[in-house]
Amino acid sequence: MDTIGRSGRDGAGDGEGQTSSERLHDLIREDIVEGRLEPGSRLKTAELAARYGTSVNPVREALHHLQGEGIVVIEPNRGARVRTIGADYARNVYDIRALLEPYLTRWFVSTATAEQIATLEELQTRMENPDNSYEEHRALNDRFHSTMFRGHYNHEAVTLEVRQRKVLDLMNRRFDIAPARRRKVHVEHRAIIEAVRGGDAEEAARVAEEHVRGASQYLVDRLRSAGMTS
Repeated sequence: MDTIGRSGRDGAGDGEGQTSSERLHDLIREDIVEGRLEPGSRLKTAELAARYGTSVNPVREALHHLQGEGIVVIEPNRGARVRTIGADYARNVYDIRALLEPYLTRWFVSTATAEQIATLEELQTRMENPDNSYEEHRALNDRFHSTMFRGHYNHEAVTLEVRQRKVLDLMNRRFDIAPARRRKVHVEHRAIIEAVRGGDAEEAARVAEEHVRGASQYLVDRLRSAGMTS
């Protein structure tokens, strides 16, 4: 059995190119971050298998991956439970990204082709369209960063970056992007492009860290204002 249904939201949301195991992982993650699986609640494999229309083995695999992301806590003889996802969690993830993104960016500067730089320019120009919805802006932002990071030889680092970005995208989805924050993102992206074009790895890494720190402060402040502190 491998239907992997969507719980609590219209649309299948399968994700192009994903395996059924990856889709299940994403669905459970989304249901946790958006509160459909409540903080502190037990995650029983049989119940989750029925919820998503699959068997228990893919559920166990997904829960272990989510434990690695810090979203699920698995305790000996007590099973898995949902961790509270709030400001402290977001801050911790962004602290990791403040180390990870500059590392990935430095390598990209040393390998970037004219075609990749042109792609970044084109994506950024499209991001700056004031009529973009949040979803359009987020999708273009994902493509911007994927263009820089996906070719890195360290596949574990790239996988971690993608997974963290998915979690943070879900958390950010709760809030509108203020125009000032959107403008700041665009300025930082432009600065990264210019540093990449100039072959300045350290400047690109510096702006990448500034970019992460700004995103962290923006989301953490909003989570704390909403009373989501853990």
